[in-house]
Amino acid sequence: MARKVLVVDDEKLIVKGIRFSLEQDGMEVDCAYDGEEAVKKAKETEYDVVLLDVMLPVYNGYEVCQQIREFSNMPIIMLTAKSDDMDKILGLEYGADDYITKPFNILEVKARIKAIMRRLDKSGAQQKQEAKKKIAAGDLVLDSESRRVFIEGREVNLTAKEFDLLELLLMNPGKVYSREKLLNIVWGYEYPGDVRTVDVHVRRLREKIETNPSDPKYVYTKWGVGYFFKG
Repeated sequence: MARKVLVVDDEKLIVKGIRFSLEQDGMEVDCAYDGEEAVKKAKETEYDVVLLDVMLPVYNGYEVCQQIREFSNMPIIMLTAKSDDMDKILGLEYGADDYITKPFNILEVKARIKAIMRRLDKSGAQQKQEAKKKIAAGDLVLDSESRRVFIEGREVNLTAKEFDLLELLLMNPGKVYSREKLLNIVWGYEYPGDVRTVDVHVRRLREKIETNPSDPKYVYTKWGVGYFFKG
């Protein structure tokens, strides 16, 4: 998916040059020429990066940055003709992620954009990984990494096999597993026990996670077939 960039500057030749260069790198580029237009476009589209000039008509860059931060955390790189450190600090205080001083080399602009995008990709991957570690269904939260289970914020103590059983069912909601299949997956193919072992563990699991084990909210029985999770 192409990256989306919003370029905001009242100097149209600068905007045209930046747009051409970024599009050559496969990015989608929108343009705005005053602060009001920039805020409007930022509300309509979630951009991967906003290149925002400080000196703008209607709202200046700091005001635009401040307004965008009221509804979005999309990365903002300030473009400023001023080299005063206080102007750079002010931009960062208003919520900018980075700044580039004019006149700039377009290669520097692209390098800064790519650096931010790499951070976003890394952060997104980490968030996805964290999401995989914690699974929630209603009031139930299972943390795969710490092997802990919580109901309404209260920790429930499960045995290793009870946890494995719940994790398998929870990660595959609606999928019905036969007793034989659960025995093979959770206990291992060489496990010498019989399918009644599964029934006993399901019963104990229900006693721990269900408010009313005889009328379960999470682990259901498909009569004649097996068990499944319904959050």
